[in-house]
Amino acid sequence: MNPNPNPLLNIPMRHEDAATRLNVGKTIVSTILCKALQRRLPEHAVHYLKPVSTGPSVEEDNRHIATFAKGVHARRLFQFSEPVSPHIAARSSKEDVSDKNILDCVHQELSGYAQSEDGVVIVETAGGVLSPAPSGSLQADLYRPLRLPVLLVGDHRLGGIGTSISAFESLHIRGYDVQSIMMFENSVYDNATYLREYFLDRGISTYTVPPPPRPATSIARDQEAMAGYYERTSRMEHVADFIERFSAKHDARIKNLGSMADRADQSIWHPFTQHQDRPKDSIITIDSAHGDFFQTYGTEESVGSTLSSTNESSISSDTTSLLKPAFDGSASWWTQGLGHGNPQLALAAAHASGRYGHVMFAGAVHEPALNLAETLLQHVDNPRLKKVFYTDNGSTGMEVAVKMALRAACVRYGWSSEDEVQILGLKGSYHGDTIGTMDCSEPSTYNKKVEWYRGRGHWFDFPQVKMRRGVWVVEPPEGMEAEFGPARTFESLDEVFQLEQRDIATYEAYITRELERLTKEEGRRFGALVMEPVILGAGGMLFADPLFQHTLARIVRSSSHLFSHSTSTPSSSNPSSATTDWAGLPLIHDEVFTGLYRLGRFTSSSFLRTHPDISVHAKLLTGGLVPLCVTLASQSIFDAFLSGAKSDALLHGHSYTAHAVGCTVAETSLHQMSSMEARGAWDAFKASWRPDHHNSSPPTPSRPNAAPAQPTPRSGTAPTWSMWSRPFATALSHHPRVDSVTALGSVLAISLRDPAGAAGYSSTAANALRDSLLAASDGWAMHSRVLGNVLYLMASQTSSVETVRAVEARVLAAL
Repeated sequence: MNPNPNPLLNIPMRHEDAATRLNVGKTIVSTILCKALQRRLPEHAVHYLKPVSTGPSVEEDNRHIATFAKGVHARRLFQFSEPVSPHIAARSSKEDVSDKNILDCVHQELSGYAQSEDGVVIVETAGGVLSPAPSGSLQADLYRPLRLPVLLVGDHRLGGIGTSISAFESLHIRGYDVQSIMMFENSVYDNATYLREYFLDRGISTYTVPPPPRPATSIARDQEAMAGYYERTSRMEHVADFIERFSAKHDARIKNLGSMADRADQSIWHPFTQHQDRPKDSIITIDSAHGDFFQTYGTEESVGSTLSSTNESSISSDTTSLLKPAFDGSASWWTQGLGHGNPQLALAAAHASGRYGHVMFAGAVHEPALNLAETLLQHVDNPRLKKVFYTDNGSTGMEVAVKMALRAACVRYGWSSEDEVQILGLKGSYHGDTIGTMDCSEPSTYNKKVEWYRGRGHWFDFPQVKMRRGVWVVEPPEGMEAEFGPARTFESLDEVFQLEQRDIATYEAYITRELERLTKEEGRRFGALVMEPVILGAGGMLFADPLFQHTLARIVRSSSHLFSHSTSTPSSSNPSSATTDWAGLPLIHDEVFTGLYRLGRFTSSSFLRTHPDISVHAKLLTGGLVPLCVTLASQSIFDAFLSGAKSDALLHGHSYTAHAVGCTVAETSLHQMSSMEARGAWDAFKASWRPDHHNSSPPTPSRPNAAPAQPTPRSGTAPTWSMWSRPFATALSHHPRVDSVTALGSVLAISLRDPAGAAGYSSTAANALRDSLLAASDGWAMHSRVLGNVLYLMASQTSSVETVRAVEARVLAAL
């Protein structure tokens, strides 16, 4: 299975003919251009390709080309005899008319032209830009992965100005390069004059050609008239000018792509990058992205050293395209949920941009922000959460969360700003790059060299969940067997999450002892418990034992007497009888990475059977399109900021707080993902994680000292599953280079053995595997990221089973 590279061929020109609507003369324009190209480029083969055609075979457009532009290689790929829209004509077809198959066939055809000889090709679509393809999807969406430069055939008739501009905007918003407009002259409506000025401001040239002669009284005379027409128009000066401009833009595009890495090296400071001695060819030039794939620029020789990623179809990999597909293996730093270039998200963003632009949010409201807030509060299914605070990214959202929690704790326990108040958290945690959130994590590569870093907290070490040699293991940290007991094995991942059936006593005793030591013996004050539920991302994709996180939250919530620092707990420190009031310490769940279906559920809190008082969501919130973050808080947290003084308010905000574009895109993104869940879009992935019949057994009674039943967040008892298949994870876990594997939702983490014995972020054990995947093979590459000795991969929520399984095969081969 190989993805289709965007066919950027180093030949004079190839483009897509698109029309504003039916009967505006696409095939006539194509014929004119074919004859003009034959004349101007006699040493090159000229090709015409019609992917889909409907109507009688005698009326096929490729036949028209063959008749009036002799010598042109004219082909059509799919023909339906019924003269109706392709989606209707294809209903009775026995051919595979899926979008993927049509794209594969088009790409195979274009690759064949490039391999056999130098040439130019015109690809002509069927009907208008938004006409349905055989599958029913819009043509503009069908051909988008190819991203061919477009010659738009404008409409010369009454109403044609509006339809031409609408067609342009439909293509533009989907990422096409509309390079020129061509249309017939019409002295009555004179659409061309208006459109020429309109498109000139957008850097697009508009050309006109005379209309074809009226049909003659006989076929012979008609063909003679058309032959003369094509001969004259193909020799017109502005037709030649169009070809020159189109070719020049093609050459400029290639030149620009070739220079971008050098120019970036001169002007850009990249994140998480040591620039000293960095080779320039390590900078990946991305021309576009669609679905799961980047289209990356590189020569055949250098592509292996400059790419990174995977694939998506089944065509010959031998191509001279200057662009190579690369699977986006990090889901673009964990943000990709609905695929690159998603047209629904692009349209949502355009609508909000046109309706609002950006409007200030302090003391105001707009529909997108209100709708999104209500949607989130409904879907998180957490009775504690009542308020939504908007920021722009995970770091700032966590800054707000910590501010909220510390204020609430200080108000309840009577502390002042002069008291040193810290947080409780987990080792290996990461809550952002801003100065405040850095202090919420233990010293690490990310923060210990930052001059203002102080590390204000205590971080619990914890047992981790791993698959090792095909068996799920809950393993204590090295040297802490006395505190946590020996490693325990489980038959399935579901069994790990059956908290009510697992022994909780050991965790309870350890956590209680630690909290008493920290508060009573050391006299430290804590204002919040901060956790990334289930998987700690940047710390190394650490899969925390959900029972430990559940127990830590429960013990903290029942320990107000430890945090109040008084012999008799003030009445104000005791929560009300309402279950929505916070107790002990406010509980913050950092779901920036793990939330919103990344782990297979709407919230990762549901795995822990724990309702946080504050939760933070970003990354998948907008499906990867634009930055946005929300911090959700309980009423009792909100009430801590109420007083008669403005200075007691939450004085935090951003210029782009609750920007309408982001809120509209987020609402669209959440609707798409929740719809996917409802219709079973991930059932094929879930199938490989269903327990085998011989392994299935009825639930066993709760054990003594088991985790007590609590209000269960949404989907709390749903089976666990991963887009990465269980056989693949099992095979990885048996590999001699692999120490352990974790797979949950769309996340896969491979922990590699380090021959030098190093572990963590400083290890280089995963680099060789990353580089091997980076090298293009069979026409595609895999872009992946490493965290020390851990290589992780992430699918998007829209990745196909075929794509993910192909990535799995590539990983096993690379190992």
